[in-house]
Amino acid sequence: MLIRPDCIPCILTMTMKAIRKLSLSDMAEKDLFSEILTIPGLQGLDWNKTSPDIIETVMTLITKTVHEPDPFLSEKTSLNTQALKLLPFLETLVAESEDPLYTAAKIAILGNSMDVMVPEGLSSLEKFILEKIKTPLSKDDFDRFCRLLSKAGKILYFTDNAGEIVFDRLFIQTLKRQYDVDIAFVVRSLPTLNDATMKEALDAGLDQVGGLMENGIDGPFPGTRLKRCSKTVRDLADGSDLIISKGGGNFDSLSEEVHELKTPVIFMLLSKCHPLNVYFKTSLHQPVMTHIYKP
Repeated sequence: MLIRPDCIPCILTMTMKAIRKLSLSDMAEKDLFSEILTIPGLQGLDWNKTSPDIIETVMTLITKTVHEPDPFLSEKTSLNTQALKLLPFLETLVAESEDPLYTAAKIAILGNSMDVMVPEGLSSLEKFILEKIKTPLSKDDFDRFCRLLSKAGKILYFTDNAGEIVFDRLFIQTLKRQYDVDIAFVVRSLPTLNDATMKEALDAGLDQVGGLMENGIDGPFPGTRLKRCSKTVRDLADGSDLIISKGGGNFDSLSEEVHELKTPVIFMLLSKCHPLNVYFKTSLHQPVMTHIYKP
């Protein structure tokens, strides 16, 4: 999905929040933000970009300024720690539910909001989940997902944020109790924002439920563009029976290629902004599980 006017202030707000975590001097902060403001997509001069395209440029400028390839490493570690502490509570929610896979799928999608919720503390995150777990997924979309699962032997799973990947682990554990499938998780090769790399995936225990690989993208791109991924990932995308894509960044970028793919893609994310609300015809922070059909 290409950027809309709403995306510009959203990216700038996200950028400012990120810069505040870097402990830069006042002048360095101003200089960095001034350079970021020269990006054409943030001036309304280039609408043929996705949000991950623009954020990649922002992250390149940030890492160049702070001389640190993974400037948000401590935040990612904190996100994983918070999620792992919450895991026993989540496992109980799933085990006691009438439909464990349906509940685990919703929890995995709610994990997409961890970057927003965690700074307010573990109790706030638990409260958020208890409130939002009552929000239904589309029955048609979930039933379609289950039909695809019933015919799937191999699944390629594109992950999103640190912390959120703990929720993904629970989802896949639950899924594998019902379906005999092989799972391959894909994480970012290069750090970007609080997105999961191999380190965070191992810390979260994703390797306990599936294979792990990096996407091979040679920049801090917070999404998935198969044309930039390694040949291994591209071949797996073609050879898998189902692709699961988590989060808004993966949706924004991979949805631009979905009509070229042989493999069906299920997108799982929270509808966290107005353009997504309009696209999915849903309200703010509604969990979404959807399959984009080929024409």
